[in-house]
Amino acid sequence: MTDPISTASWSYSEAFVAEDDILARARERAEEVGVVAIGPGGGAALRFLASVLDARAVVEIGTGTGVSGLWLLRGMRSDGILTTVDIEAEHQRLARETFTEGGIPTQRARTIAGAALDVLPRLTDGHYDIVFVDGDKAEYTAYLKEALRLLRPGGVVAFDNALWHDRVADPSVRDEETVAIRELIREVGDDDDLVPVLLPVGDGLLMAKKEWSPESE
Repeated sequence: MTDPISTASWSYSEAFVAEDDILARARERAEEVGVVAIGPGGGAALRFLASVLDARAVVEIGTGTGVSGLWLLRGMRSDGILTTVDIEAEHQRLARETFTEGGIPTQRARTIAGAALDVLPRLTDGHYDIVFVDGDKAEYTAYLKEALRLLRPGGVVAFDNALWHDRVADPSVRDEETVAIRELIREVGDDDDLVPVLLPVGDGLLMAKKEWSPESE
């Protein structure tokens, strides 16, 4: 094994893809309302993923003030639609400001205010290229089940905060959210129909591709 990455190298990696003034303002809005947005490295990874998949339809759980949503939209195809869900309508208003400043047409960002586990069952099975999750950590395993239903074969589910402030790797930490994330990682790793990866960007980004199956053809 190689030596652990240094703080300097981690910071260099996080800043490799620079954020513009629009994202900076979205982060300022997030701080004002107490939202912790995905880091620049994680955002860049989401844009890369959306671009590689040529994503047309994406679901986001946890709108915040539009930081992750804008990263995703910038990677999606020009006619792609982001459906983003958040329990806080005010956060979504701020996110729409971010999208407008970023030049995103209104019809490309569909905001739905409500609890994710109430909203997701109303979305179309097998329709989405990406499901990105940055919601209630205690509900991560429940979000996984919904995501696998929503994703098309070959689609990818991604979870932010998969390392949860270094708590997940420490077995002595047993709070509800940390335990839930560990359970999520175990479920993803044990599922033969998923191709997983855990990236140490930001606070950890867990991703898994939904494999093709005979039932999906």
